[in-house]
Amino acid sequence: MCMTFMETIEIINQDFPWFFAGLSFIFGAIVGSFLNVCIYRIPAERSIVSPGSTCACGEPIRCYHNIPVFSWMLLRGRAACCGERFSIRYPAIELLTASLFLWAWLAHTPLVAVVGMLFIAFLICATFIDLDHMIIPDRFSIGGMVIGVILSLLVPGLHGYEGFWLAASMQAVVSSLAGALVGSGLVYWIAVLGEIVFRKPAMGEGDVKFVGFIGAFCGWQGAVFAMFGGACIGTVILLPVLLIGRLCGSKPAADRGEEEDNAGEEELQFGAQVPFGPLLALAGLIYFLGFSKYVDAYFANFAGFFLGA
Repeated sequence: MCMTFMETIEIINQDFPWFFAGLSFIFGAIVGSFLNVCIYRIPAERSIVSPGSTCACGEPIRCYHNIPVFSWMLLRGRAACCGERFSIRYPAIELLTASLFLWAWLAHTPLVAVVGMLFIAFLICATFIDLDHMIIPDRFSIGGMVIGVILSLLVPGLHGYEGFWLAASMQAVVSSLAGALVGSGLVYWIAVLGEIVFRKPAMGEGDVKFVGFIGAFCGWQGAVFAMFGGACIGTVILLPVLLIGRLCGSKPAADRGEEEDNAGEEELQFGAQVPFGPLLALAGLIYFLGFSKYVDAYFANFAGFFLGA
């Protein structure tokens, strides 16, 4: 039955490629709206289910005013009840999630794409929470690590294994566990060495667990790439920005939170603190959304060079 269902999905996808691609984009926008709630409420230890979203003035947001992306555009970035402006970050996250879900669908087989959508949702939540609060909640790192191993058992194609289901599943689980252990272990020892050299914490504990989560979904190659790729991205993108910030002495205001309440947010000094989680997440996304074939080929050639020697 499961195979028949998947074959039907494949046939529809081949005949009408725009249908599921469009659905994945719409689904991503809806998920992105939910992620906005998670990003604001999880650090505050509030329920992500109830109460429903409210404006800063306390008025509940009507469902027809809560349509992802379009509501913000139609209302011109203002609340319908009181006219207060609300952050452009809400539609930006919705549009980002929709675009990445579409990319995942186009880049992978249907089952792997669906699993990848969960991976992407976790990455987005962790990224924006880390940007706001300099923390990565354990539900995304440790919880995501466990979920990654379980999904690897159910969908071995996540790690590129096919054929007899049981054998492929066992190989995928080993790959997932290796990714979690290698990823977290690598970051842990880099953090220890960094602390010895610089005599202060070089990396947070959350980053250690977060790379383990990426490894559970992407294997050890993805975890290693996330670590060093994130560092390279940080050097290329952030170093010029931080240098300009120090020279100009500017501290741009953070644009955060849900409409309900923006008080009590911790301001990050420009150039003083830079969360590493978003860089890890970006590198993990790059690996999962298409760069994996190049990274895996590099590691294969690297291993072959030493084995051949």
